[in-house]
Amino acid sequence: MLNYFAMLSASKLVLWCYLIWYMCILVLYFNPSPELWLNSLGLAIMVGYALFLSTGPSTWERMRQHFWESLRLFVCPFLVSSYTSLVKGKGFILLFSPLLSDNFLAAGICLLFLLATGAVKLALMSN
Repeated sequence: MLNYFAMLSASKLVLWCYLIWYMCILVLYFNPSPELWLNSLGLAIMVGYALFLSTGPSTWERMRQHFWESLRLFVCPFLVSSYTSLVKGKGFILLFSPLLSDNFLAAGICLLFLLATGAVKLALMSN
């Protein structure tokens, strides 16, 4: 597991930070409404499948060989849709909460993650 984090590219680190930001906002603004989550799931399936079709052949072999990349095509629309629903009407501007403390929390956890992955990378390189 440590090797995985040590070998992350800059683009994958950004994706992890997106997920961390999402999780922070999810915890702070959670809404248990089944309607919100079912709508997000439906959109994720429709948009994810469209993205899957538009990025290559729609085969089970491709899905098996590139499972994580294919899964992200479905997960990203789910995260975008549910994030939008969670923050609707709460004064967010782009991704940012109107409460500075929310933004500092999410950014702080992202920064800790980046520092931790950098430390792991340095530790493994020195061995």
